[in-house]
Amino acid sequence: MTGLRQMGLRQVGLRQVGLQQTGSRQVGLQQTGLQQVGLQQILAGIRWRGVSKILAAVLLTGSQWGLAGSRVAEAQIEPYCNFSAEDITQKQAFLVGALQGDRNAGNRYRNLIEQHGDRLRRCRRESWLKNQAVWLRLYPCDARPGAIEYLMDQIVNRGYNQVYVEVFGGGQVLLPRAENNTPWPSVVRTPGFENRDLLAEAIAKGRERGLKVYAWMFSMNFGHTYAQRPGAEQILARNGRGQNSMTFNGATGINSLGEVVSEEVFIDPYNPQAKLEFYNLAQAIARRRPDGMLFDYIRYPKGNGNASVAGRVQDLWVYSPASQQALLQRALNPSGQDLIRRFLQRGYVTAQDIQDIATAYPLDGQPLWQGRSPDPLYASLTPDQARPSLQTELWQLSVAHAFQGVLDFLTAGTTPAQQAGIPAGVVFFPEGNQTVGAGGYDSRLQFWDRFPSNLEWHPMSYATCGRADCIVRQVQRVLAGAPAGTRVMPVLAGTWGRSVSNRPPLETQMQAIRQSAPQIDAISHFALSWQDPEGDRTRKSCRLP
Repeated sequence: MTGLRQMGLRQVGLRQVGLQQTGSRQVGLQQTGLQQVGLQQILAGIRWRGVSKILAAVLLTGSQWGLAGSRVAEAQIEPYCNFSAEDITQKQAFLVGALQGDRNAGNRYRNLIEQHGDRLRRCRRESWLKNQAVWLRLYPCDARPGAIEYLMDQIVNRGYNQVYVEVFGGGQVLLPRAENNTPWPSVVRTPGFENRDLLAEAIAKGRERGLKVYAWMFSMNFGHTYAQRPGAEQILARNGRGQNSMTFNGATGINSLGEVVSEEVFIDPYNPQAKLEFYNLAQAIARRRPDGMLFDYIRYPKGNGNASVAGRVQDLWVYSPASQQALLQRALNPSGQDLIRRFLQRGYVTAQDIQDIATAYPLDGQPLWQGRSPDPLYASLTPDQARPSLQTELWQLSVAHAFQGVLDFLTAGTTPAQQAGIPAGVVFFPEGNQTVGAGGYDSRLQFWDRFPSNLEWHPMSYATCGRADCIVRQVQRVLAGAPAGTRVMPVLAGTWGRSVSNRPPLETQMQAIRQSAPQIDAISHFALSWQDPEGDRTRKSCRLP
């Protein structure tokens, strides 16, 4: 492996297979019956000159395997455990033959994917990076014959031994329509495909190739479809200005890559219906026994400009009915509840408020709530003297209450996974827990340093400075704040071999992390769609028959 590490990364054979659908090449496809088995989808996106003679012969003339030969080459594996162009082309050819009904090709294909899985495991054992994962979104057209197999082959070809499949995102769930008892529509809704379980298929096909398949779930972001349901307004998170996440920031939100989107719909984590629906969804996912479950969007919305900072109680998403009620119930006596209510209504309390509650509740002595210890000197203070500390404590209570809802919601999701013995992880921003100014906080209130340390931590280290050092600083910040023994597995954005979106190539980012944090042995890449944008667009836009 030492020699391999010194080699430069070769970007060979890593583009998705496909053909131009014109002229004689289209005729060849028709002659081999590829349209009938759905291979136009699998083969979308490749440049003809990149197809080997072996695969070209198969595509144009049918199952002629003489050129492939009987020997499976044990070619030298590439840096970062990616496979050679020869390996990739041979495997694609066998897959095509298998889908055409060629038993010999099918047997060779199964043998080859098993051998590739063994080689990948050996390579990962010898590498400093024991686990290299990629994030993947599936589309309806991935229900076509051979599509899941081809995707999982691509992932292995690139040297990944783990894949994080999106099972809840964009207001859709990756559950078969016939078994979907959730409020969200299924990803595959085409008539005739009601029983197709793409998640179960991805898990099975991934494991056949030596991959661990995780289920990746959005959490507090329920998606635009959820907001259309009757009564949803009472479930959505609301701030002190009467806004939900759709009206906040002009009906837009900021996604995990800092891009403005309009599909984010955040719910109130204290709402019992939202919590139960999410728990039931997590149970349905856990029943399919993925190798892990990852929980994303464990936070509140990210605002723009001044709205990116929560500095007043009105900035907090605690004004939905369930959250307000839970906050008032944190009072330990009537005067404490009255003062909390006044603070929520105006954003501050006055000396007159303090005098009024003392008159209304003379037996209380002083207002109390969870986390506030009685002040032995309180009786000697005037309302003017008591007001500053009470107002500060009310602000701290409100922030703690907002975040406690996030933690409780995370527990609702991770419980089914942990009960089933499935590893669970949480996805977060390294800066999501930072303080801003005097007493302000990042509007996401993502206090990841208080996340359970028995979960995997997946910090989205997406800094953009054109170099790797700002990304490394994000990883180091998380490592410094993580309790001893916490499994930290950074998420990197980008692609191989070239800079994109002001981020250096993935291999540059990984080597920088290796040098600064050698204890890191697991990293994931967002996302396969970044590495193969043309193939992703094709898969997303195509339609099932």
